[in-house]
Amino acid sequence: MSNIFFYDTIIGRMTIEESDHCITYVHFGEVKRQDSTIIETDLLKKAGQQIKEYFEGTRLSFDLPLKMEGTEFQIKVWNALLQIPFGETRSYKQIAEAVGNPLGSRAIGNANNKNKISIIVPCHRVIGANGKLVGYEGGLDIKEKLLNLEKEIISLKLHAEKAVESKAI
Repeated sequence: MSNIFFYDTIIGRMTIEESDHCITYVHFGEVKRQDSTIIETDLLKKAGQQIKEYFEGTRLSFDLPLKMEGTEFQIKVWNALLQIPFGETRSYKQIAEAVGNPLGSRAIGNANNKNKISIIVPCHRVIGANGKLVGYEGGLDIKEKLLNLEKEIISLKLHAEKAVESKAI
């Protein structure tokens, strides 16, 4: 049995699910999952707040208990995705190398496709080797918005830091 709740964000409504006191699912749109109770638990409220802060640019990483359900390889890939810093991207090949399977770019794509915890497990930060956006559960337009949002926030933070440094001189 799990709990779900819906949150409105700048990219539309999102569904967040928790089970056994861990986040198990973040989906674009309103998804009523079988055997789920619609109730805003403390953990779901915290997850909703952290996603809101992410979109506002005040949160660069998430601090939530996650329960990633998949094969051993998929979980290894998702853990590698968690290591990609906010505002940066990696190619499928780079992730394949990071998990010890340098020829496994296609397998990385398949694992990304099975990621159930979008945004928090940042599969949107994985791009093609040529720099092109490829595949995303929320659609390439959402992937582009997320990457642009992160780049803009990083740019604003760097600009603010430089302004503080120049005033200190």
